[in-house]
Amino acid sequence: MTRVAFQLQVRPELLDEYVARHSPVRPEMLAEIAAAGRRDYSLFLGAGGTLFGYYATDDDRAAQAYLAASPVAARWEAEMSRFFVGLDGRPDQAATSLTEVFHLEDQLAAASATDSSATTDTEGRAS
Repeated sequence: MTRVAFQLQVRPELLDEYVARHSPVRPEMLAEIAAAGRRDYSLFLGAGGTLFGYYATDDDRAAQAYLAASPVAARWEAEMSRFFVGLDGRPDQAATSLTEVFHLEDQLAAASATDSSATTDTEGRAS
């Protein structure tokens, strides 16, 4: 699984309308996002219109290609593009990706694996 986070800047004068357009998102667009293989998708709005998004997927390239070819997504993105500052192209394809620096479950799993290997002897017995 791949976790993807991104950042966009919403035009401050359009913040209320942007939020309203997501309350709720059209059912056909929700279905396309799911069909593309994106799940656990969230958007977070920060001060001044800074928007952070997150989703998980098994194959982000395939998800992007699916949405790029989708007429439903193309219509939605064309309507939504006016909300963003300094964006060339469709928001779903042109957002700035963020680098993951911490994930709790990954670090817990790594710590558990380290603890498990430290408590066994060379013959695989617990010490």
